[in-house]
Amino acid sequence: MTKLVRDLMHSGLLTCKADATLGQVATLLHQHHVHALVVTDRDGREVGIISDFDLLAGEWLSSDPESLETMRRLTAADLMSHPIDSVEAGTPLAQAVTTLIDKQVSRLLVTENGKAIGIISLSDFVASIASSDEPKRETVGDVMSDAILVCRGKTPVASAARAMTSSGWRSVLVVDAKGKVLGVVSGRSLLKFVKDGIDENLIVRDVMHPALTININASLREAADKMIQSHYHRLVVIDADDPDAFPLGVISTFDIVAQMARPDSVWQR
Repeated sequence: MTKLVRDLMHSGLLTCKADATLGQVATLLHQHHVHALVVTDRDGREVGIISDFDLLAGEWLSSDPESLETMRRLTAADLMSHPIDSVEAGTPLAQAVTTLIDKQVSRLLVTENGKAIGIISLSDFVASIASSDEPKRETVGDVMSDAILVCRGKTPVASAARAMTSSGWRSVLVVDAKGKVLGVVSGRSLLKFVKDGIDENLIVRDVMHPALTININASLREAADKMIQSHYHRLVVIDADDPDAFPLGVISTFDIVAQMARPDSVWQR
């Protein structure tokens, strides 16, 4: 039987007001362990979506006090993405996947009879793979991204944030002089600086978190399981026979969704 968006979506909406400050948005994202909030107007109507990546799009990491103060005066309405991309609850999942790929977005607002009832995101699709009765045959190496955004541990945090924003990556891998992985700096690592500002001397080693790795020959199901259990959106791909060597690539939730959109995928039958 064809699976529909309503079978996989998260019911209900996590919201913030259009006039919420960026600091308030960061607090809500952190408290609820989510990547985005639906922005509503005074009448409770959904008018946009603001994500942790939208927060990175501003020059709020600037060490210039005047620029930082300007960013602090901005609201969710100033940085939100709009209009909101949406999908009806009765839409087949394969069609929703195609929409995510075509529009290069991470989530869709789910509606029923014109009323918003929930959200479906990349993580929901990854979770569905992890719980599927039919194991995936493809390996991590088949779908990983070979390109990696990296920096050294002494790189200033502001420089890493600018590199993430310009490249469109949600994280940067921190390596030592020999290419050994030391950790990861993600959008979530930087959220607290929206509210508190940043010391220009702060380096990525001070804010990075441990990287999760996976063998290049592991199955996609193994990768999905690891992402869901650890609440990570990407894993560093390594050669298990030489784990300290420079990483082979990165596999993310988006890589797995792209695999689901292939014509020969089980999701397209």
